Amino acid sequence: MATAPIALPRSLAGTGLSRGKSLALLLFAATAVWIAFQGQWTLPYDDDTPLFRALNDVRDWLSANRLTLPVFVYVFDPIRQVIKALVDGFQMVFGGMSWIGITAVFTALGLAFVTWRTALLVLGSFVAFGLLGLWDATIQTLALISAAVTLSLLIGIPLGVLAGRSDRFMKVVSPVLDVMQIMPTFAYLAPLALFFLIGQATAAIATLIYAIPPAIRITALGIRGVSAQTVEAAESMGSTRLQVLFKVQIPMARTTIGLAINQTIMMALSMVVIAALVGAGGLGNAIISSITRLDVGRAFDAGLAIVLLAMVLDRLTAAASKETDRRATGRSRADRIPRRAMLGLAAALAAAGVIGGIVLPIGQAFPDSLAFSFADAVNSGTAWLEANGVGLTEAVKLGVTLALLNPLQTILTSAPWWLVVATAATTALIISGRRAAVYVVMCLVAIVGLQVWEHAMETTAQVIVAVLLTLAIGIATGVAAARSDRFSRIMRPINDAAQTMPSFVYILPAVALFGPTRFTAILAAIIYAFPAVIRLVEDGVRGVPATVIEAATSAGSSRLQMIFKVQLPMARSALLLAANQGVVLVLAMVVVGGLVGGGALGYDVVAGFAQGSKFGSGMAAAVTIVMLGIVLDRVTQGASGKRAGGGTT
Repeated sequence: MATAPIALPRSLAGTGLSRGKSLALLLFAATAVWIAFQGQWTLPYDDDTPLFRALNDVRDWLSANRLTLPVFVYVFDPIRQVIKALVDGFQMVFGGMSWIGITAVFTALGLAFVTWRTALLVLGSFVAFGLLGLWDATIQTLALISAAVTLSLLIGIPLGVLAGRSDRFMKVVSPVLDVMQIMPTFAYLAPLALFFLIGQATAAIATLIYAIPPAIRITALGIRGVSAQTVEAAESMGSTRLQVLFKVQIPMARTTIGLAINQTIMMALSMVVIAALVGAGGLGNAIISSITRLDVGRAFDAGLAIVLLAMVLDRLTAAASKETDRRATGRSRADRIPRRAMLGLAAALAAAGVIGGIVLPIGQAFPDSLAFSFADAVNSGTAWLEANGVGLTEAVKLGVTLALLNPLQTILTSAPWWLVVATAATTALIISGRRAAVYVVMCLVAIVGLQVWEHAMETTAQVIVAVLLTLAIGIATGVAAARSDRFSRIMRPINDAAQTMPSFVYILPAVALFGPTRFTAILAAIIYAFPAVIRLVEDGVRGVPATVIEAATSAGSSRLQMIFKVQLPMARSALLLAANQGVVLVLAMVVVGGLVGGGALGYDVVAGFAQGSKFGSGMAAAVTIVMLGIVLDRVTQGASGKRAGGGTT
């Protein structure tokens, strides 16, 4: 598919201006208009608008009539009972296996499908759950995740297959998945609690909503990745649509579908803490209770358990998908013999563990006498940093706030609302095409109608600053990782922990060091977003052809010249994709930032969940975050090579 020139505004078309010059001219014009009309046509925030009151009235009416409305009696309550039974079933199975039995079973899975090293990792992780005093909480979390992932896959894989085979269905489902991924989880916790009550069923549904998009998207990607020639060959031999699906497309997409399962599990794990707010229990509840007591150490223990659980499930599911692919390709007889022996050993280990857990007295519960905690050490370290790092932390916080955040927020909140709409739409037109510009206008006008414009601009300022800092850190670190295998190996576990560790865990020491401020919210967003940026940048720089590097070296290029004149320019697509992903990930942290002083839309969503009188403003803020996500994504997606209308042929 050839890429056509981007469609420029009529005033710029035919002038020969490049994209960069067009953006510079737009910036100059927007600045001139802002100077002329600063402070006019602004939309101050009002927390008692008719829209907010109407949403509160709808919520109150539903709550008052919950026991009599047919949709609750015959739809929502039966769904809640079925999901609760599924969660209870997993808990009963895991609980009945005893700690020795379940440890042996998961270790055997690692031995059978991966390597003995992974089996040792699994064994050590499950023992660590008990040593940290979190065995029951871990099993409760594992049962909830198992139920949510089972439902996500039962729904997501068939829908993914349908999306992979139907362009029309893909166009319909894509915007729905976008909303599900961008919508703050806090935003739908309140409605879910209203429809399904507080409990593990509601927690499982909230986890399902967050985890199902990758199941659909990646499955669709796998189905679409099957060669068209292969499908045509099967059809020419008389295969029906179902035969093509089950005998050609699904088998050939087996590895990709395995990746979909893997990513669905990872997404479900990231919901552990949020779901605890609506009755999930488990490790998330341990973190929430630690946060309530401002106990960073105990929160660290639970966060470490989540990271270990994520590593175990990631290694097992990723390896299982590779194993199914390896089976499909076939093996020699010499390779099958040790594999059978390994499977037999794994089965014997699992059986011995289950039986031993039931028979042995020590197998019924993990011995409490062996438990220990990192709480004291972590709390002491946090207190030391708080006492000795105040000068540096204040300097960093004030520098970012005064130099970047305050000026940008002033510009956005004091600009006429129509100027912001026009500037954003024209930027989208120049970068991403006509369709993106239309999306931007529609979303920003919707934000005006939702009556949260001022808070939306404050949040936008925080997002832009967080993205800029994330890119600065991510590009520098990604380039260093691409140029050094040793540094890349060092960064890999750090990135894994940053992506898996619940944000609530590292927010506590951040608050202790910087206080509840907008900078703390920005810092939390940076920690959450920079691992993806680093990996994309590293992959892009490593993808520069070796012949180009050799040619630049033979021409006498220095290290800096190599980076800035060869590697970064040739990795431009990866850098722009990193910027696009940085925007999405930073936006996902807006609500969490509202808990630690971020204010604006994040605080509105949190307050709407916690306070009944602010339900309306919280829902409006949640929808606004989705609108902002679409705006920023559409503005940046053309730069990352995904032009939306007017840009491709």
